[in-house]
Amino acid sequence: MDTQPQRLTLRTAWRSLEAHHARIGTRHLRDWFAEDPERAERMSVEVGPLWLDYSKNRVDDETLRLLEALAEECGLQARIDAMFAGAHINETEDRPAFHVALRAPLDSRLAIDGKRVAPEVHAVLARMSEFAVRVRDGLWTGHTGRRIRNVINIGIGGSDLGPLMAHEALRPYAHPELRVAYVSNVDGRDLASALAGLDPAETLFIVCSKTFTTQETLANAHAAREWCLSALGDRAAVARHFVAVSTHRAGVEGFGIDPGNMFGFWDWVGGRFSLTSAVGLSLMIAIGPERFREMLAGAHAMDEHFRSAPFRNNMPVVMALLGVWYASFFDWPSHCVVPYSFDLRRFPAHLQQLDMESNGKRVDRLGRIIDHGTAPIVWGEAGTNAQHAFFQLLHQGTRPVPCDFIGFARSHARVGRHQDLLTANCFAQAEALAFGRTSGEVAAEGIAERQVPHRTFPGNRPSNMLRAPLLTPDLLGRLVALYEHKVFVQGVIWGINSFDQWGVELGKLLAGRILAEIESGAGIESAHDASTTRLIGRYLDERDSS
Repeated sequence: MDTQPQRLTLRTAWRSLEAHHARIGTRHLRDWFAEDPERAERMSVEVGPLWLDYSKNRVDDETLRLLEALAEECGLQARIDAMFAGAHINETEDRPAFHVALRAPLDSRLAIDGKRVAPEVHAVLARMSEFAVRVRDGLWTGHTGRRIRNVINIGIGGSDLGPLMAHEALRPYAHPELRVAYVSNVDGRDLASALAGLDPAETLFIVCSKTFTTQETLANAHAAREWCLSALGDRAAVARHFVAVSTHRAGVEGFGIDPGNMFGFWDWVGGRFSLTSAVGLSLMIAIGPERFREMLAGAHAMDEHFRSAPFRNNMPVVMALLGVWYASFFDWPSHCVVPYSFDLRRFPAHLQQLDMESNGKRVDRLGRIIDHGTAPIVWGEAGTNAQHAFFQLLHQGTRPVPCDFIGFARSHARVGRHQDLLTANCFAQAEALAFGRTSGEVAAEGIAERQVPHRTFPGNRPSNMLRAPLLTPDLLGRLVALYEHKVFVQGVIWGINSFDQWGVELGKLLAGRILAEIESGAGIESAHDASTTRLIGRYLDERDSS
């Protein structure tokens, strides 16, 4: 496996890309499209029902050739092979990053240290399926014998963002008599809002924490347990109203959950890559095991495409290389994702964690300080709402923001001409960003001269267009896997480990110390800087005065 001993910025392809950028960096998309009528046809990739048009990017064939050469110099194929071989590519934690095994078929030969993992994965899937069917059919009852009508997933980070996003995306497939909700924030309003109006006798909680030590998750879980027991009065009720997704049997059992209702996963499953593991139990209960397996099949189809397709026709690789081009050579600091789909409105939030927690690193795999741009700030919102929020900046702001547009030919809600209007807006925004409107075109419309600068759009702002017929479980699986692999490829190019997240540790450590000080009220004066000490003191005064 390539340990990337050479600095990325010293590689031949990198130097060639720098020179290439100097030559074409200011070329306009208007010129490229005018000179190449076949550009849109050539710059596209299809994987099953998912289609990518990347022709509105500031690249030509030479750019793509050089980016592909960079991927080859960085040993991308070897790293892909290593991931699918179960190698310990998460070096700082000495473990594989093997989420692809979560959606592989039972006969898959994927293995870690020579041991096939598919039998264990499918055993957990079978237990999840059996449990989900019992809840959906009313066979799993609460402590008083009443059927479950409310399911609340308690988690945070990957134990919340992925399942929540997927549940919202696939709500048209959800059980009509089950309410599934998600609680993650340690702000008490989150839990209180989720519990409002619910009957504890009809409510099931899924406590989702790999180590069963996550502070926010356990705070919410304990509060939910108190709420449940205050109404049902019997500690034995916990075993009928709480199940766990965890690997920590002792912690689960100590909480009062029957270990037989603990759904495990493995240390090779990172939180932000865990949707297709037992972390997706709440989703499986909502949409049913069959639909959940359709999502797994879609993810597996994208896995196989990523594993085998040539780089130029490999959807995750193409999207990753375009992202490297903008983040590292144009030095553009952000990337916007706009799904023209109400059901995918939580997808940008899922991608924020996936991308920024994976590749928001300042050192490479060898611990060296990185001397080039890496992960962009990922943000976004559903269209058309986004057009009335931040598209002004996208069109006329001082720094271009590459965008991904995601849309569908059909909607699960057939309302008037809404889908045509939604789609027209999606296509129009991508066209306007790419080609803009010149001052001459504005003046030719008879606009007053003083208004011309304000109505001129520079264009030349790149975007990808991802399209599919309909948002289905299979399609969602493909989208999730597409972005997972895109992030992995960029990590390989930038020479970083995409599978650890040490950057979240310091804040958690300090929060634990501050919490102890707040609860005791002692030892604050010498523990912190003047600002933090004053903040703690003011908080205590305001808290205790109410």
